[in-house]
This record gives sequence, C-alpha cells and structure tokens, in this order.
Amino acid sequence: MEHLEYSAAVLRDRFGDRIPAVETFRGQTTVVVDRGAIRAVCQLLHDEPRLSYDLLAALTAVDFWPEEPRFSIVYQLYSLKHNVFLGLRVPLFSSSPEVASIESVYPNASWHEREVFDMFGVTFGGHADLRRILMPADWVGHPLRKDYPLGYEEVQFTFNADEIDRRKPYARD
Repeated sequence: MEHLEYSAAVLRDRFGDRIPAVETFRGQTTVVVDRGAIRAVCQLLHDEPRLSYDLLAALTAVDFWPEEPRFSIVYQLYSLKHNVFLGLRVPLFSSSPEVASIESVYPNASWHEREVFDMFGVTFGGHADLRRILMPADWVGHPLRKDYPLGYEEVQFTFNADEIDRRKPYARD
C-alpha cells in the first residue's frame, strides 16, 4: 500500500489538476487521469525507476450511458519490482470518445486498444493500426455500447416450443 500512495503522490505532484482524483475501493487504488495526460502519465509510471510499472495487465472500457461522461477507459498497470497493481481511469464524454494511444509505452496496448475501438467505438489517437479485430470490417455499430440494439432469439421452453417451432426458418427441400 505504501508504494501505491507514493505513486499517487508523485502523479499529483507532477501533473497537478490533470489528476482530478485518487480513489481507493476494497484495497484497489485507481488514479483518475485527464485524457490529455494519459500517455505522459503512463510514460512516467513506466520509466521512473522508483515507480517501475513495467506491465500493462489490462485495458478496457466501461459505458455509463445515459450518464456523462459516458465512457471510462480503465488501465491496470503492474509493477513486478513492487508487486502491486495500480489502476488508471480516463473519463470520456460521448461527444468526443477519443484518447491518446499508449502503445508507444506498453506495446501490448495495441491489441487492447483495438478491442476497445471495435466494441465501444472509442478511438485512440496515434495508434499504428486501429481497426476492428472481433467484428467484421463492415459491421455497423459497437456491440458493447449500452445503447446498441439487442438482437436475440427467444429461448425455447416446454410451454412455448410449438410457437417457436412454427416461426423458425427451416431449410426447404
């Protein structure tokens, strides 16, 4: 815990207002970062020997629709030297869901950022190859957004089996 407090203090000292909050919940520390500072924050956490966050363990997004800021990009960094995880969170408004890529600092961010782009529609400025990796290239929309239309098939049970069977499209001879 001491290293996490030190890390948060260094970030607040170096970036000032660009670190609007440091949150602790159930023993996990998350630093809220302004979107314009995320690359510099990651660079400092990675390169500073006393911090030494050398592994990007996870990068994902959360959609809070219809609230604003709508999205949060969530980063989990790990320090092998200190054996601690530090979370970073970048809030984004739906009017401009874009944040700088951190693949120059953590090369494995490339795949994580592409997945977030594909599923949530958040773009990562400066990314070397930002394209869909899960959905077909011509797919319209982003399936993990909360306003994405659900297209589901009704589940068949004993009470509605005959009705569903009548509506099912079977191959014709």
